[in-house]
Amino acid sequence: MAKRTAEVERTTGETAVQVRVDLDGEGSAELDCGVPFFEHMLAQIARHGGVDLSIRAQGDTWIDDHHTVEDVGIALGQALMQAWGDKAGLTRYGHAYVPLDEALSRAVIDLSGRPGLVYQAEMPRTHIGRFDTELVEEFFRALTNHAAVTVHLDVLRGRNAHHMVECLFKAFGRALRQAVSPDERAAGRIPSTKGAL
Repeated sequence: MAKRTAEVERTTGETAVQVRVDLDGEGSAELDCGVPFFEHMLAQIARHGGVDLSIRAQGDTWIDDHHTVEDVGIALGQALMQAWGDKAGLTRYGHAYVPLDEALSRAVIDLSGRPGLVYQAEMPRTHIGRFDTELVEEFFRALTNHAAVTVHLDVLRGRNAHHMVECLFKAFGRALRQAVSPDERAAGRIPSTKGAL
């Protein structure tokens, strides 16, 4: 199998982001985004997705974390799309349920070529430390739009916002791992009756 890696750089008047991804990695993460809780969540995607991630971001966090989190999502989505290429021979679909103590989250992914996010998560508080919980949806929306994937994310239950967000990121990582894994029965074919995704 060809190497499934990609590097993306995105520079705007608000942020400078560099992302490197290896879909066949060991789950390692080198993260420096200036948003500690967000780095902790990105590490969950890497570890539970079996994906190596290197992400560096400098942003206008003195305003708030929004631009940094969103632009990391954009660049990561672009890198993922480049890394998996035409998706020939891939499983395409992935899903996972992940608990964390009292919290339970579900993630379902389709490498459809059509961007779409359905996000259902009612958080019990607006912030985890300084991190605005609204940015979870902003990150995943940016990622799905730029990776051109369909993603359904649901926090099914929970009381502790940290637990709820963390198990959601873990579930996304596990579902991603399944979706990008080779399907031996596909014999290198595009996993669609249309012949393209």
